[in-house]
Amino acid sequence: MGLFSQLCVGAEAQTASSGIQVAQVVSPNEVPPPRKRSPARLRVTPYYSPDGVYPRYNPGPDAVRVCNATYVQEYRPSGTVIVPRVSCHWRRG
Repeated sequence: MGLFSQLCVGAEAQTASSGIQVAQVVSPNEVPPPRKRSPARLRVTPYYSPDGVYPRYNPGPDAVRVCNATYVQEYRPSGTVIVPRVSCHWRRG
């Protein structure tokens, strides 16, 4: 305890201000205007209903769809069958 009292020899207590603060009444002219509310957020939705195909592919106004149709053999448990296969792609028109 003696060591602690020697280290704090230079410490002094703070003095309280002698002035008394009085609450001041603010005149109605000095009252700040109320804060403006931010505008309501609206949810924007498209006019069309999504068809579940993403990403959408837009080949352009002059595109032509080229399809190749062939018959291929499929091996099934009931036996071999011949089925049509179609593959298509877009090309510039």
